[in-house]
Amino acid sequence: MVYAENNLSNLKCVVLFSGGIDSTTALRWALDRYRDVQALTFDYGQRHRVEVRLAKIAARKLGVPQTVLKVDLGQVGGSALTDPAIRLPRYKNAAEMGPGLPATYVPFRNGILLALAGAWAEARGIGEIVCGFHIIDSPDYPDTRPDFVRAMERALNAGTGAAFGKAKMKIRAPFIGMKKSGIIRWGLDHGVDYSYSVSCYAGGENPCGTCSSCLLRARAFSEAGAPDPLIARLGRRKRP
Repeated sequence: MVYAENNLSNLKCVVLFSGGIDSTTALRWALDRYRDVQALTFDYGQRHRVEVRLAKIAARKLGVPQTVLKVDLGQVGGSALTDPAIRLPRYKNAAEMGPGLPATYVPFRNGILLALAGAWAEARGIGEIVCGFHIIDSPDYPDTRPDFVRAMERALNAGTGAAFGKAKMKIRAPFIGMKKSGIIRWGLDHGVDYSYSVSCYAGGENPCGTCSSCLLRARAFSEAGAPDPLIARLGRRKRP
């Protein structure tokens, strides 16, 4: 199930933790609910690999055990995030982005990562996978939608030991029906530290301000009525 919560306090989970806003909030959500929480981060050859380095800092600050798995999706190609020959789209504002499959879509990325997370979790007796997917005001990625999450959950249970009577695996996407600003408000209300969460697709810790991810992040913090803690931290670091 995507939305059901029930009693999770005695369960173990793994959080797909990229280090961005959504997965950082999902990690807090999991820590409030599960007895044992692990963070799983993927170095998949993304242009913005700085998120892996900062995700390690964020996990360490929370005291959450983290594993980084490497998988080279650059070999697949087809995305501005993994192929340097494909231009990263730039915009003046979020209204310019428009509908349709964006150039930053990595073919079946979340399906690949969820499959790997399922294998990793099964090997460790973990039955719950938590992810920060949302669809209300994010790019048109096909692999963040509720029907995709449900399909991947069915696939995991058909292709793991669950098919032979072991406990079924569940994929939790608690924010899938929320706006990004709502996710941020929830996170701030629950003490989430966003100062090490990076979103920029351009590859730097400092936001470029013109990629889709930067623009959506800026709009979300504005709608949430809160300053961006990453910007505040970077500003403090530059002071003499």
